[in-house]
Parts: sequence; C-alpha cells; structure tokens
Amino acid sequence: MTMENSSNVKEFILLGLSVNQGEQKICFVLFLLFYMIIVAGNLLIVITVTSSQGLSSPMYFFLCYLSFVDICYSSVTAPKMIADFLVANKTISFVGCIAQLFGVHFFGCTEIFILTVMAYDRYVAICRPLHYTSLMTRRVCGQMVLGSWVGGFMHSMAQTLLTTRLPFCGPNKIDHYFCDVHPLLRLACTDTFAVGVIVVANSGMIALSCFFILVVSYMVILGSLRSQTSEGWRKALSTCGSHITVVILFFGPCTFTYIRPSSNLAEDKRVAVFYTIITPMLNPLIYTLRNEEVKSAMRKLRSRKVGSE
Repeated sequence: MTMENSSNVKEFILLGLSVNQGEQKICFVLFLLFYMIIVAGNLLIVITVTSSQGLSSPMYFFLCYLSFVDICYSSVTAPKMIADFLVANKTISFVGCIAQLFGVHFFGCTEIFILTVMAYDRYVAICRPLHYTSLMTRRVCGQMVLGSWVGGFMHSMAQTLLTTRLPFCGPNKIDHYFCDVHPLLRLACTDTFAVGVIVVANSGMIALSCFFILVVSYMVILGSLRSQTSEGWRKALSTCGSHITVVILFFGPCTFTYIRPSSNLAEDKRVAVFYTIITPMLNPLIYTLRNEEVKSAMRKLRSRKVGSE
C-alpha cells in the first residue's frame, strides 16, 4: 500500500518491442515458440539431472539450478510480453511493475552468481583435481547455491527499494517490454541522478566483479593446460567451452545495459531480448549438445519411460 501512496500513477503502459501490428503478430508466434523451448529445454535438464544417478557431480548440481533459474527468469518477462503482442492496451499495475522489476533483478543476479560458481567448479576440477572431492562437497555446493540466491535477493531489494521511493506523477509510458530500473528512472518526477549513479554502481559492481572472476579463472585454467596432453586439452576445453559460450552470451548484453547510464531505451530493450530470452533458450542446447554424459542420461531416461509404458 505504501508503494502506491508515494505515487499518483496507479498503472504503467508498456510500449513493447514494436508498434507495428504485422510485426507484433510475427513476434507473438516467434516469442511464444522461444518461451516454450526455454521451459521445455530447461525442465528437461532439471528432470534429467535429478533423476540420473550418473549426473551427481557438482557440475550437474549447478547446471540443474542454472536451468531452474532460467525458467524463472524468462517467466518474469516473457508471458506478459507475449500476451501484450495481442492487445492494444499494454498496461501493468504499479505493484505488478515493481514485482516484475524485483523478479528480473533477483533471478538475473542469481544467474550471474551461479555462472561464477560454475567457473570456480571448473577451476578446481582442472587445476586441483586431487583436492576436488574434498573441496567441492555436497555441503559446500549447497552453500554456494544458497549464497547465489541470497546475493540475488539482496541486489534486487536494493534496486527495488531505490525505485519505489521515487515519486511518479505522469507520464506513465515505459519504452520497454518489461519494467526495469532505467525506464522507470526516466518517468520519475524528481531528479534521479543520484539514484541512477547508485543503481549503475550496484549492477555494474556485481557484473564487473563476477566477470573479472570468470576471466581470471579461465586464464588460470588455460595456463594450467599447457603441460597437458592433447587429449587433456580437448577434454578440458569441451567441459569449459559450453560455460564460456553461455557467459559471453549472458554477460555481454547484460553488462552493456547495466554498466552505464541508459541513453537509448529503444536500443536497451532490443539488447534485453538476448539476456532474458535468447540465452535461457540456448543454455539447454549448449550444455546438452556438447556433453555426452547429459545426452546419454537423456537417452536412458527416454528408454526407461518407453519401457514403463
């Protein structure tokens, strides 16, 4: 209730990705297909990892949580965006808008932390193989995932509280397909420079520090592979290749959006499609196509299902 009392605006209008009717119909079909692939692909990974005894290593434990976060992350924005392609009046309530803002930053930041934890896991597996089982115990892995969720929650609360304290007295049109910090700062009827700096510093610090850890961990991994045989090189790169691809696809657009004060919202919302839709959709494909263990577990799961029918 206090959120609404601080503002005259009771709802916002999302302008979406396109105003062209023909383009919106094409986008509806396209993004509905994308969202179905995201949910089906990531759910398949969660089911495969949780029901296969052969996929009990920390790498798959983290992959399972990454897939779960991807489903949640895309579900915060995609269903609303898809529905809005079919309606002329693309409104969202003030409370709904703030809830969407919280969800985007909560699941997005959690994903950043889980990707960073996965890089640490690969570093220990390749650079300290003899200590791997003692360092990456089930308890430690659980604590790392819990830390990722808590970190995501703390970041999201900071972004959300800073935004909800701003007064909104009109206009109420958001040049985006979901509620995010930068578009909302543009609509606040007060000077938002200080809040904008804090928001960028908060997001930027997390994105840059995690990206730095990722880059350093992979540089150390590549450095340690110099003494390896060609077979060792191939095996290590095959396990790290998938993760590096996902990191580039997710961190590139994400860093572009949140590391700087927003100057072009139309550009921002096109870039946002990559980290809210494209990356969660590609994650299952990247991790399964390059991983024989996951493919084998999926085949066993399918044969088990067929055998039980």
